[in-house]
Amino acid sequence: MNFPKDFLWGGAIAANQYEGAWLEDGKQPNVTDVLVGIGSRDPGIKWNEETKKYEMCLDPEKAYLSHEAVDGYHRYREDLKLMKGMGFNAFRTSIAWGRIFPNGNEEEPNEAGLAFYEDMFRCMRELEMEPVITLSHYETPLYLITEYGGWSDPRLIDFWKRYVTTVFKRYKGLVKYWLTFNEVNNAFRIPLVAAGVLTIKDPADPSDPIGSTTKQDIWDAYHNLLVANAETVRIGHEIDPENKVGCMLTSSSVATYPYNCDPENVMGALEAQRMANFYFGDPFALGIIPTYLNKVWKQQGVTVVFTDEEKELIRKYTVDYFAFSYYRSSTYDREVAVGGDTGGLTGRENPYLKDQAPQPWGWPVDPVGIRYTLNVLYDRYHLPLMIVENGVGLDENLDENGEIHDDFRVHYIEEHIKNVNLALEDGVECLGYLYWGPIDIVSAGTGEMKKRYGFVYVDRFNDGHGTLERKIKDSYYRFKEIIAANGEIE
Repeated sequence: MNFPKDFLWGGAIAANQYEGAWLEDGKQPNVTDVLVGIGSRDPGIKWNEETKKYEMCLDPEKAYLSHEAVDGYHRYREDLKLMKGMGFNAFRTSIAWGRIFPNGNEEEPNEAGLAFYEDMFRCMRELEMEPVITLSHYETPLYLITEYGGWSDPRLIDFWKRYVTTVFKRYKGLVKYWLTFNEVNNAFRIPLVAAGVLTIKDPADPSDPIGSTTKQDIWDAYHNLLVANAETVRIGHEIDPENKVGCMLTSSSVATYPYNCDPENVMGALEAQRMANFYFGDPFALGIIPTYLNKVWKQQGVTVVFTDEEKELIRKYTVDYFAFSYYRSSTYDREVAVGGDTGGLTGRENPYLKDQAPQPWGWPVDPVGIRYTLNVLYDRYHLPLMIVENGVGLDENLDENGEIHDDFRVHYIEEHIKNVNLALEDGVECLGYLYWGPIDIVSAGTGEMKKRYGFVYVDRFNDGHGTLERKIKDSYYRFKEIIAANGEIE
């Protein structure tokens, strides 16, 4: 096998899906705290006519599972030991911005939040696991959205710089691998979550209950996020030259195949790749703003202007590595509307894919797609790559013996790792494979516990009940064997 000796084997989670304790130790709500699934069109916020501001207004009929999640805030030490039991030498999680700066715009940080993550990262180090830490994983403080409209407001750049400066300084020497914005290229499909964008309500329009996000708002957010990403690289390197600051994009869309050899479908697949991935990837990794965006901006009637100073900043401070998620491939057929969800883009069903996960969410399984994605990204960016999300969600429950025999998950992992190995043989430089998510957590896409990814089962259910007891699944032992063999699969 071609996996290097220092290859990072591990798993990945996010604070908002794992920790719970949503208002504990000074933390204030973030955007995912008012949603049941990140694709929800009904966020738990409302406009207050008296104050002329938005405010949190949760629906008492909904189960906001992320508020308690799987109680990782209090159980992370025991969970990390379970992860180490598989042989993990790396673990990815996120810092909830609202634990450090509860509203996002404070002058001074919250010490309780800083101390919590310091202990977590030290625990990883004690267990000889490399922390891979996401600075923003769908966790924009809610106040920055209701007060400022999120990342469409350039004032967030300075709030962000204060936040990243604080954590870079506090965790210097503890954390080397950083990620800026999780799957930020989802900004145009799920703008409220990926970019915190919410247009301030027009009081003169009674039909506008929570504000209507415009294309200009989202492109303004794009502009500000590009600047913030470059500033993060700059600050990270200044504080600690050993820091490795990467971007993180959902890159299932890279594996968008033309449905057939119709030239219109070939061109359509290229355009889908561009607008689902490269329009963020190129500035982050190459330091250039794609020229095709000028056509897009003209067609959409928006104005996006980068100053010479901003262009130089973006050019100079590109990321050190490119991290991505991959779940499935898709096809482009001009006769079928392109859709998408948290797994990636959707198009016409691919007749050549033989596997279909036994799950109600219907994602096709394409292990070759991860090899294709690795090759495309490496050819384009010539940067080390890191797979920080790849996994399969299944509807699982303990059998009469209190066990879970997740054979399909084992099959899924084996086939994807075989194709990662082939990509390494192709000459791709890949730093690691971090499976999503190694312990059952709240699903980002659907806001439920029913969609389980873990090697470790957690006793919690969609209505919120459960003991939170952890149980090991069969896949736990198989992944342990694969790690021990450094990727060798018989």
